[in-house]
This record gives sequence, structure tokens and C-alpha cells, in this order.
Amino acid sequence: MSGSNRLAGLKARPKGTTVEEVRRVDEVGEARGFLDRTPRKKPGRKPSPRTHQLHPKVFPEVGVAIAEEAEKLGITQGQLIEQMWEMYRKAY
Repeated sequence: MSGSNRLAGLKARPKGTTVEEVRRVDEVGEARGFLDRTPRKKPGRKPSPRTHQLHPKVFPEVGVAIAEEAEKLGITQGQLIEQMWEMYRKAY
């Protein structure tokens, strides 16, 4: 690469931002095959209402017992914890 900077003489110019100028630029771009690059809706599944995560530290035997009980009931461990929380709230 040579030591000269061929871009040194370029100067920034403000772009037109009126509605008419933007429309005209969009029309010219579409006519030449440029695609619309406005953000699209995010693909994928909709987020679950259950988005809060807990990372409790429990003794191994407690973790195993919770996992087994949830499996036996056919629910997730999070659902089991929600049920336990409701029972706790009703008791106090």
C-alpha cells in the first residue's frame, strides 16, 4: 500500500432529510434493485410469560427430591416451585 491517502480530499456533506428527498431516494434505489432494509419483526416463538429465572443453591438431596416430585406430577420444576410458593403464601 502506498503512503498516500486517496480519500483525504473528501468532505462530508449533510444529506437531505425532507420527506420528498427521502421518497425520491427510495424510488431510485428500488428502481436499481436495492431492497428495503427496514427492521422486520423478530422471527421465532413469542416469549413465555414465565421468563424470570431462579438459580437456588440447595443441597443435592433437596434438588433430587424436587426433580423427582416434579417428574412424578408431570410438571416442570418451575411449576412445582410456583405451587409450593402459593401454598406458602396461603399458610402465612
